Parts: sequence; C-alpha cells; structure tokens
Amino acid sequence: MATPTTASSHGNASTEANVRARKNRKFARSSARSPRRGGSAIGRIFNNSIVNIVLMVVAVMWMVPTIGLFFQSVRSPQDNAQSGWWTLFAQPHQFTWDNYANLVSNSTMMRSLLNTVLIVVPSTVLVVVIGAMAGYALAWVEFKGRLAVLTVIVALMAVPLQVSFIPLANLFGNIGIFGTRLAVILFHTAFGLPFAVFLMRNYFRQISGELLEAARLDGASELYIFRKIALPLGAPALASLTIFQFLWSWNDMLVALIFAGPHDKPITVALSEQLRLFSANIDILAAGAFISMIVPLIVFFAGQKYFVSALLQGSTK
Repeated sequence: MATPTTASSHGNASTEANVRARKNRKFARSSARSPRRGGSAIGRIFNNSIVNIVLMVVAVMWMVPTIGLFFQSVRSPQDNAQSGWWTLFAQPHQFTWDNYANLVSNSTMMRSLLNTVLIVVPSTVLVVVIGAMAGYALAWVEFKGRLAVLTVIVALMAVPLQVSFIPLANLFGNIGIFGTRLAVILFHTAFGLPFAVFLMRNYFRQISGELLEAARLDGASELYIFRKIALPLGAPALASLTIFQFLWSWNDMLVALIFAGPHDKPITVALSEQLRLFSANIDILAAGAFISMIVPLIVFFAGQKYFVSALLQGSTK
C-alpha cells in the first residue's frame, strides 16, 4: 500500500513531466514558425522595395515634362528647333536666360500675368471667407431649412461648368460686366463656393459641441465664437481650401477665354495665343509656361500637409 508521501512524490513528478512536455511543444512550435517569420519579413521588405521603385519611376515620369519645359526655356529658339532639350547636358553652352529677359520685356505677357494675380487673389479670398462663414452656420447655427440648404449646396457641386456659360454670359452682359475681370472673379467665386461650404461645414462639425456651448454660457456671441474658436481650430481646412481654390483659378483657361476681355486675359489665355498655325513662339511660350506652372507648384508644396490632412478629415467625419 502506497504511503501519502510516495503518492505526493509521484504526483509532483507527473506534474513536472507535463510542464516539461508543454515547454517542449511550445519550443517546437516557435522553431517551426521562425523560418516563416523570417520569410514573411523578407517578403515585406521585398514588396516594399518594389512599391518604392514603382513610385520613384512614376514620380520621374511625372517630372520629365517639367524638367524638359525648363530646359527648353533656357535654350535659344534655334537650338530648340535643331535638337531636343536633353542635348543641353552634352552642350552646356546652350544655356541662356534670354528667353526670360524677352518675356519680362513683353508687355502683353506681363499684363496677362498681372491680370492672373488680380483674378486669382480676389476669387480665392471671397471663396475662403464666404465658405468659412457659411460652413460654420450650417454646422452649428440652428435655423429653419438648414438641411435643405445643405442639400442644395451638395447638389450644386455636381453642376458642370459648361451648362452655365450661356446663362451667365447673358446675365453678365445685361449688367454690363461681361468681358471684364469682375466677370471671371464672380464665376470662380460662384463655382468654388459649393465645395468650400461643404468642406468647411464638415470640418467645423468636428469641433466639440461642449466647447462652443461653454463659450455661449460665458456670453460669447456667434461671431465671437466663429472668430476666436472656430477659425483657429479650422486653420488646416482653411489652408487646404485656399490652395485648392488658388490652383483652380490660376490654371483656368476656359472661363477666362469666354468671360475676360482682350485687356483682362490671364496668363493661360495669353500663352494659348502664342501658338501659331505651323509653329509657336517657343522662346516666349516655354518661359511663360514654366513661370505659370511653377507658381502653383510652389503654393501646393508649401501647404501640402494642410491640403491632404484637411481633405481627409473633412470627408471622413
């Protein structure tokens, strides 16, 4: 007959054996998984490398036209007519700033560049200011028909530009502003506002309602809350909206071609007029096109982080 001591020793031995068996099984499983883990890590690195290479190739392909345009703008018309822009690497003596000097001395191009600034700046400011105020009102000010107004604004985003050319041309002609910069500014403002209101409304809705309610309990007016609380918190959205409207107004040619007069045409229309039937003023065209393109690029890259973050936050709320 087994004593209690003997039974206890047998129980302890079996328990230790079970523990060792479990440890051995865990070690075997971890050893079996370790090659797969190494393989998956190598696969991730390989996949990331492929993605990076593809992105670099795409980026270079997108940059080639810009680089080529710049090299054409710093070569004489004779050199551009005889060989491609890539020959500048082998023949650096072709490099010259004469095209930009001719562009600066061209009164038509300089006036069109000034017209572009006089069109883009007011339309951008109007869209940002009105869009921010309307967006805040639709987000936090209670009034009858607020949902209906928001629905109409969203529907206006789907209206194409082309359907409004004839009605607005007749309207601007009746009030005497057709063929002026004001007509182009009003057109850009009208078609930029639906997106601006929609973006700012969605962004302002992310502000804590308790914060605004506490300000109201302290006696703050809606205008004070808008200026001191909503606008500072909505700075990223305002920056992205400014960039978006600036890029659209700066790069537009169709609206200006229809509504701007001969003395109010922007740089895009002036560049299109440099095209001839069988050739083009490549010296003026290349330099002017590069200046017209580099300005929005600088604006975009200067505020790229605000542009991306605000669009994502405003659209996913």
